[in-house]
Amino acid sequence: MAEKEEYVLGSKVLDRFLGDDKFPVKWKDEDEKKLLWWYDDLHVPRPVSPMYADFCGWWDGEPPMSRCCEYMYRRFWAPFGTQWPGKIVNSYVFTTVVPRDPEEAKRAGPYYNMIMPVYAANFLKWWQERYLPEVENNLAYLDRYPYDKTSLEELLWLLEEAFDIFERHWKLHWILNLAQFQAFLQFKAVYQQVFGKMDEDEVGRILISIKDKNWETIEGIWKLKERVKANRALRKIFEEPKEKTGGTILEDLERSEGGKTLLRDLKKYLDRYGHKSIFAHELIYPTWREYPVPAIELIRTYLAMDYDYPKDVKRCKDGRDKAVKGMVSRVQKAEDKRKLEEAVNLALRMAPLTPDHHFYFDQGTHARVRRVFQEIGKRLKDRGIINDPEDIFYLKYNEMREIASNPKAFDAKAKVSARRKENEDAAKLTLVDWVGTATQWAVYEEPYKQGLWGFPEKLDRRKKAVRGAKELKGLGGSPGVVQGTARVVRSPDEFDQVQPGDIMVCRLTNPAWINVFPKIKGLVTDAGGILAHPAIVSREFGIPCVVGTSVATEVIKTGDTIKVDGTKGIVELIAK
Repeated sequence: MAEKEEYVLGSKVLDRFLGDDKFPVKWKDEDEKKLLWWYDDLHVPRPVSPMYADFCGWWDGEPPMSRCCEYMYRRFWAPFGTQWPGKIVNSYVFTTVVPRDPEEAKRAGPYYNMIMPVYAANFLKWWQERYLPEVENNLAYLDRYPYDKTSLEELLWLLEEAFDIFERHWKLHWILNLAQFQAFLQFKAVYQQVFGKMDEDEVGRILISIKDKNWETIEGIWKLKERVKANRALRKIFEEPKEKTGGTILEDLERSEGGKTLLRDLKKYLDRYGHKSIFAHELIYPTWREYPVPAIELIRTYLAMDYDYPKDVKRCKDGRDKAVKGMVSRVQKAEDKRKLEEAVNLALRMAPLTPDHHFYFDQGTHARVRRVFQEIGKRLKDRGIINDPEDIFYLKYNEMREIASNPKAFDAKAKVSARRKENEDAAKLTLVDWVGTATQWAVYEEPYKQGLWGFPEKLDRRKKAVRGAKELKGLGGSPGVVQGTARVVRSPDEFDQVQPGDIMVCRLTNPAWINVFPKIKGLVTDAGGILAHPAIVSREFGIPCVVGTSVATEVIKTGDTIKVDGTKGIVELIAK
C-alpha cells in the first residue's frame, strides 16, 4: 500500500530533520518544526557572536532586533513570503521564510507584478539622486564623530543612532535588491521569449559589472603596487626576503621615508575602501582599516605576479560586449531586437548595484556599527567590567545596557568567558545544511534560497557526498573548464599562501575576498548558489566556478590536482 502523502502549510512534505545526537535542535514550538530552516553559510558561516545575533542580524528577529525582511515583504506585497526569521542552532544561524497564505498570495501577485517594473525602471535615478547621498551622509556622520571625547553615556545614545542608520540602510538594501532582481528577471524573460530557451552560460557572460566598488577596490591596490614597482627601495622591502610576513613589511615601511609616504597613501585608500572584514555580517572581525596587513600582503602579491588591472578590465569588458553582440546578432525581428536591447541595457546598468550595495550596506554599515561598539567596549574595560573591548560582542544588547548602568548586576567577565568557550566548541561541530521540514514550496518555489543557497540540490547533497569520492557535484557558477592545483583557503589571512594559477577551494567568498580573484584560475565553494558572491565575481573575472558543493573543503586538500567544470557544476579529483 502506497504511503500517504503528508502536507504542511499547504505544501507536500519531502523530508524532515528535527535534530539528532550529533546535531541537536531545540525547538520553541511545533510551528517552528513545520518550516525549512537552512544554514546561513552565505552570510554567517561561523559561530555567531551573541551581540550580532541579538542586535544586528540581517534576518527578522525578536526585539530589539530589526525586522527589515518583514518590511521587504510588506512593502512589495511579495507573494512569496511574509517574514524571514532566524534561529540560532548550536551557535549557528539558520533562517527560514514564512509562506504567505495561498489565498492572499493570489491577491498579492497582481500588485507585485504591477509595481516591480516601476522599481526596475526608476531605481537607478532614485539611488543616485536620493538614496546614495543619504547613505553616504549617514556613514560620514559616524566616521566624523569625536569618539575620543565622548562619554560612555553619550556613546550609548550614539549606538541607538547607529542602529537607526542600520535599519534604514537594510530597508534600502531590500528596495535595491528587489529592483535589481526585477531588472534581471525582465531581461531573462525577454531572452526566453525571443530565443525560446535559456542559455545560462551566455546570460552569465552578459550579466556582469565592469565599473563598480569591487573594481575600484582592486584598482586602488594595483595603483599602490605600481608605485612600489617603480621604486627600487620599496621593491626591496616587499621582495626581500621572500619569507617576510606582511607584518614585517609594515614595520620596515614605517622605518623608511618612502615607506611612510606609501603608508600615508595606503591609509587614504583604507579610509575609503578598508571598511571590510573577513565576514561582513558580523561584528567581531577587525576591518582592514583597523588592521592593514591584508592590504600589504595584496600589494606584495600583485607585485609578484605583476598584476595588470587595465588588462583585466579590458578582458572583462570585451568578453561581455562580445556576448551581447553575439546575442543581438541572432535576433531576426526588429521588434524583438528592440525589446532585447532595452532589457539587457537596463540589466547592465543595474549590475553594479550588487557590489556597490555590499560596499555601502553589508561592509560599510556593519563596520561603522562595530566602531561604536568598540568605543563602548573601551569604556567598559576602563571601568573594569570586561577584560578587552572586543568582549562586548559576547554580551547581548540589554546585558550591555544593564552592566553599563549597574556594574555589579552580574559577572560580565564570566559570562563572556563562557560564551567564547561555547563558540569555540561550536566551531568543531559537523554542520547540517538544514533542519525542520522540507516542503515542495520551501525547496522548489521560494526564490531566494534557490539562487543564493543552492537549493534544491542541497536537500540531499551531504547524504551523497562520500569522503574519498572522485567527483563532487555542485552548481555551475561560472562557465568553463580548468585543471590545476587546489588551494584550500579558510580566511583572508591565508591569501598570501595562494599562488598565481591556483584553484581556490573555500567555504564561501564575500566582498572582502575580491582582491584574491586576480590570482586564481578557478574557484570551488562549499556554499552559495548561482546568484551568490563567488559565482557573480567569477563570471566577472572569467574563471570557471562551481558553488554549493557542501563538502569541498572537507574532501579536497591543498596540493590536490582537480578539474573544475563550471558549466556542468562538477569538480573532479584527478590526483592527491
